[in-house]
Amino acid sequence: MQLKEQLLESCNTFVNNRLQTVQETISSNQKALTSEAKSSAGDKHETGRAMLQLEMEKASQQLAGISEMNTILSKIDIYKSTKVAHLGSLVFTNIGNYFLSISAGKISVDKEDYFAISVSSPIGKMLLGKAEKENFSFNNKTVEIVFIK
Repeated sequence: MQLKEQLLESCNTFVNNRLQTVQETISSNQKALTSEAKSSAGDKHETGRAMLQLEMEKASQQLAGISEMNTILSKIDIYKSTKVAHLGSLVFTNIGNYFLSISAGKISVDKEDYFAISVSSPIGKMLLGKAEKENFSFNNKTVEIVFIK
């Protein structure tokens, strides 16, 4: 399996794990809401229901974020190769290696670390559209793009 394939697969696994966690949270909250409905009335009951409703809204927002990440991942063409950084590029710099995709954090492949970052993140915005051998300043450091795959 090629490096970019492994990185994309890791990103998909990251999203699927988040989806599973959020679905478990929703299921748990739905069960809790059902049992709250059977519980005694009063202020304690209303507070418990309100807290569960807030948790459900939070989980719904997380589901929307997961859906957005899936959309971004589906747009990545790992076989497209240019010398300019774009969504799906693997960018090697003097400070680290970046996979322009979603914010999934550090991914290790064959004992080498890569950072899956969103193109809307601060470093992602700086890398997007840059070419090999270009330099830019990020966090008071000079970053040089060594290679783009």
